[in-house]
Amino acid sequence: MSDLNISTRENRGVTVLDLTGKIALGESSGQLHTELRELVTAGKKDLLINLAEVRSIDSSGLGTLVAGYTTVQNNGGDLKLTNLTDRASELMTITKLYTVFEIFDDEQAAVNSFAKTGEAAG
Repeated sequence: MSDLNISTRENRGVTVLDLTGKIALGESSGQLHTELRELVTAGKKDLLINLAEVRSIDSSGLGTLVAGYTTVQNNGGDLKLTNLTDRASELMTITKLYTVFEIFDDEQAAVNSFAKTGEAAG
């Protein structure tokens, strides 16, 4: 059984991934990267990861987020993060990943930012 649950939904043309649990070495990291690759393959370009319910992220989990970001970017898409927990925010600061990801406190602000960067016909 995985320690991570992923559900997806659409918000104004943006695919939101609601994560619950932890992103850690092993199955949960692989599961997240697989989900991101499948969404990109299905033509989803604007992806937003909601981390509000993520209990913990380890270094492997951070690596998975970076790998997912790279996969999405290489396929002409954009991946952003929202609702980081205090711990996740601290990790992003320590690792300087806040310079890689666009991070939002509010989902609606994140969704609105996609329209500014892409203006994709949907």
